[in-house]
Amino acid sequence: MLLIVFLYHKLIFKNIHLKKIFFIFLFLTGFISGQAQLLSPEQFLGYKIGERYTPHYKVVDYFKAVAAAVPERVQLQQYGETYEHRPLYIAITSSPQNMTSLEGIRKNNLTLAHMLTEKSNVNNATPIVWLSYNVHGNEPSSTEAAMLSLHAFADAGNTAAQLWLQNTVVIIDPCLNPDGRERYVNWYTGMAGATANPKLFSREHNEPWPGGRVNHYNFDLNRDWAWQTQKESEQRIAKYQQWMPQVHVDFHEQGVDNPYYFAPAAEPYHQAITQWQRDFQLAIGKNNAKYFDAKGWLYFTKEIFDLFYPSYGDTYPLFNGAIGMTYEQGGGPRGGAAALTQEGDTLTLANRAMHHFTTSMSTVETSSRLANKLVQEFTNYFDEATAGKSATYKNYIIKSNAVNGQRIAALEKLLDKNKIIYTNGSGSGTGFNYFSGKQENFTVGNKDIIIPGAQPQAVLLRTLMEPQPRLSDSVTYDITAWALPYAYGLDTYASNSNLTLSSTSYTDTVASIPNNAYGYVIPWEGMGSAKTLAAILQEGIRVRFAEKAFTSNGKNFSAGSLIIIKNGNDKNATFLGTTLEAICYRNGAEIFPVQSGMVDKGLDFGSSAVHYLKAPRVAMLTGSGVNANAAGEIWSFFDTELQYPVTLVNASDFSRLPLSEIDVLIMPDGRYEFLSSEAQAETLKEWISKGGNVVALENAVAELSKQKWSSIKSKDGEKDGDKTDDKKTEDYALLQKYEQRERASLASYTPGAIYRVEADNSHPLMYGYPPFYYTLKMDDKVYNFIDDGWNVGVIKKEKQVAGFVGYELRNKLKDGFVFGVQDLGRGSVTYLTDNIIFRRFWENGKLMLCNAVFMVGK
Repeated sequence: MLLIVFLYHKLIFKNIHLKKIFFIFLFLTGFISGQAQLLSPEQFLGYKIGERYTPHYKVVDYFKAVAAAVPERVQLQQYGETYEHRPLYIAITSSPQNMTSLEGIRKNNLTLAHMLTEKSNVNNATPIVWLSYNVHGNEPSSTEAAMLSLHAFADAGNTAAQLWLQNTVVIIDPCLNPDGRERYVNWYTGMAGATANPKLFSREHNEPWPGGRVNHYNFDLNRDWAWQTQKESEQRIAKYQQWMPQVHVDFHEQGVDNPYYFAPAAEPYHQAITQWQRDFQLAIGKNNAKYFDAKGWLYFTKEIFDLFYPSYGDTYPLFNGAIGMTYEQGGGPRGGAAALTQEGDTLTLANRAMHHFTTSMSTVETSSRLANKLVQEFTNYFDEATAGKSATYKNYIIKSNAVNGQRIAALEKLLDKNKIIYTNGSGSGTGFNYFSGKQENFTVGNKDIIIPGAQPQAVLLRTLMEPQPRLSDSVTYDITAWALPYAYGLDTYASNSNLTLSSTSYTDTVASIPNNAYGYVIPWEGMGSAKTLAAILQEGIRVRFAEKAFTSNGKNFSAGSLIIIKNGNDKNATFLGTTLEAICYRNGAEIFPVQSGMVDKGLDFGSSAVHYLKAPRVAMLTGSGVNANAAGEIWSFFDTELQYPVTLVNASDFSRLPLSEIDVLIMPDGRYEFLSSEAQAETLKEWISKGGNVVALENAVAELSKQKWSSIKSKDGEKDGDKTDDKKTEDYALLQKYEQRERASLASYTPGAIYRVEADNSHPLMYGYPPFYYTLKMDDKVYNFIDDGWNVGVIKKEKQVAGFVGYELRNKLKDGFVFGVQDLGRGSVTYLTDNIIFRRFWENGKLMLCNAVFMVGK
């Protein structure tokens, strides 16, 4: 107390404002008494929510301060960190009574979901509401709202909130994408003046590439829930699975002029979504509407945002037994701190945060009011799942063969991330063959994988595996097909036959690899082989690959197999076998020692058809004009999965690139202005002719097709329907109703459908593949067969295997070029017209990208 008196007199002497003295007094008395005080966001930050953007570290500090002030009401848990090493937290809040038995509530909830075997207690179960804020970094108002929500639930004086917490637990994730948010907040803070400029043409409303929407690797985390290719997603889902909430809300922003959106969602609803989940969305929507009506705020429901694609922040929870919902506030990256709408109103950051805060509280209120029903329906959901009532098929059988072991291993990792049970077993039966599209007989081998339909994650499994999702409405927000057997390239049967499931998994015995062999062969079978090659090259080990299949020591090896001989690898000769074995084991690839360069069948190791593989120097064009998501997929693939160096360069700097230091230039989806310069286009051509290799994807192919030297040209298609010369019929076709304008455009549209591609697997681009490939077609582009190159992947007359394609486009998407290579001088151009590693969950295309980088043109 003497310290306080002393400081008081010192501060008076220095003419410090009395209000500041009062706050210092409160702080010091709280410090001396050992009790932290619960402060509102305004008291803690020194400004009202909405006056400015709050940096992520201050958000974290506020959450820590609240947890320290009221530990009986709030518990803070760190569940991970971002690629840029920012911490990821959740705050768990409930009544003091519930907080004392929090672990029991969590375990009981998992028992209801059949994820723990302990005895459940439905009658005393407490529903869990999970609120996820700011998955898109440049939709930042929800993180500001998260601080308001936390304070409301932590404040003992908030009688309404404390009443709801008597029978609910609320989990708050204040920012799912801190790296993206900080990119946006730092940029905006640097662009804005002392007073926000609401005019949308001012610079503070026009964010530069790549924008804050995405994470460090330019990934859209809102589309990564099921696939978990990014560490933020993987860490968050692991924590989510420890709680399995009954309600999950994902907070977003949309265009400045859009009113607020909340559930119920738009059609199409996936057929696996239950009537109860639909009903609860409506109940939530009505309660939200009550509060918005009272304030006179505009909103809309049942439009735009559907519930079909399974990897969103609303659909993924739905397929995990919860009520999943998206809330969308107007604003987004153009919102700034204040923005003029078309109606002449000024939308402020404070407005946006308050709207999100209101729906946050309303959601918890409704969940509390319907708590008993929430728990009962949640329990029923998983009871039916484990009883097999939610399954379309009893079992899915993944066939193992000599070349798909690495693909199966990749699928098993995805199943593990999603807590989907799989095993081995025995038996035979009939089932739907994904590759033939027919009912066929099968027999289960000892290396085959069986995924039972009756299990806690039955609905998620059914959704991820369904051959052809049924659309109730063709106007959908995302892709319409994603079946894992196509995405992973795995021969699979969906069957209702009874099979015997094993409690143990099949394991191979692996022999030790000697160091004194003549050489070693690594089959080229999948990403395990590609990652092994990347590591070998970076170790400085010399490696070759076989252009044709061969047999050595009675073992058959396909084209593309890697050959490492002891001679020429003098630095690693003593422990070459041990080194290679360790690399292969780490990456899940097989390795076989050989004692001679003479093979049993095929061409010997000294043949001209066995090529030395020099480590390529790879660069990728990024920056303005390039699709940030597409570039991010490739960047993160090289950086975190393949672990091979790629140099990122801005496309606008092409004229200054030292092309002599680049062997492979990747051009992701985008529009490339430098190609419109005759001089720069000629520079690119000359570099290719001298030995450079270009790998172009999606619209980059269309951009290159405009060049005179390119052999690829767009294919014009005919519309479906009867051909007629009757001009009057054509005229009548133009008479369309205005209200049908959105649907009329669907005739020439595909949001993402799966097509079977006939593949030439004798070409290096298709090493490691069977004579077919399943591609995800995202646009209406198809090209003529090329006559001075290699048509490596083509679509013939078959219609799509799965997904929606408009009737006008359907006839165009046939007899066309999809993947191929044009030789140009000593170099080459690889044309990949589709996104072969779409969102990095399209596993089967990754090896093709590696082939294009490492094998083509060698």
